[in-house]
Amino acid sequence: MNELWDWTCSQFEDADKMSSPLQGATMKFLASLLKPKRILEIGCYTGYSAMAWHEATGPLQTEITTLELDPKMIAASRRTFDKYHLNDRVTLIEGPAGDSIPRLTGHFDLVFVDANKDGYQDYVAKILDRRLLSPGGLILCDNIFARGMTISTDANPQLPDKVRPYWTANGKALDRFNRFCKADPRVDSVLLPVFDGLTLIKWKDGGAGVNGNGFIN
Repeated sequence: MNELWDWTCSQFEDADKMSSPLQGATMKFLASLLKPKRILEIGCYTGYSAMAWHEATGPLQTEITTLELDPKMIAASRRTFDKYHLNDRVTLIEGPAGDSIPRLTGHFDLVFVDANKDGYQDYVAKILDRRLLSPGGLILCDNIFARGMTISTDANPQLPDKVRPYWTANGKALDRFNRFCKADPRVDSVLLPVFDGLTLIKWKDGGAGVNGNGFIN
């Protein structure tokens, strides 16, 4: 994973979008703890997070599905999967996540959302509505603080002017997403002040009160 991290940083100006090594280690810990049979990630970048899931779930032979839209990131991810022999359990689906999610079937025990921030609400809603999250499953949503812009546009005076409009727009979208999570009666959620903000979502009462269409009985 360290080699992929270094390569990504050397090749892409926006490599700060990639999960950090500490976050990668945390993801491996969570996967080892939760022992998921199937993992879905929305947003692949260069495949760093997929590699973390793969390394942590070898004994379980966990199936990992990752969605990516950007052709440049698709090429980088396929390079990663080929170079590090991840294709045995990692499937990359190309195209808009909003189109790919409705075509998915079965349950996922762990879902990692780290894509365009204005799409989080739509992606999570589709996952819940279609009941793609298993009864005891967990959704992890990354970058919820949006470099501090979700809290306040004045929260990060050190944020470069070049990226400030981008993260300000993300902050507004993620604030709406947080409110959506809080208001949805089907789920419990918690926002952890770690990394760039991490929201955890699970079915309320393990999904026992949710019918097959993803709605409260």
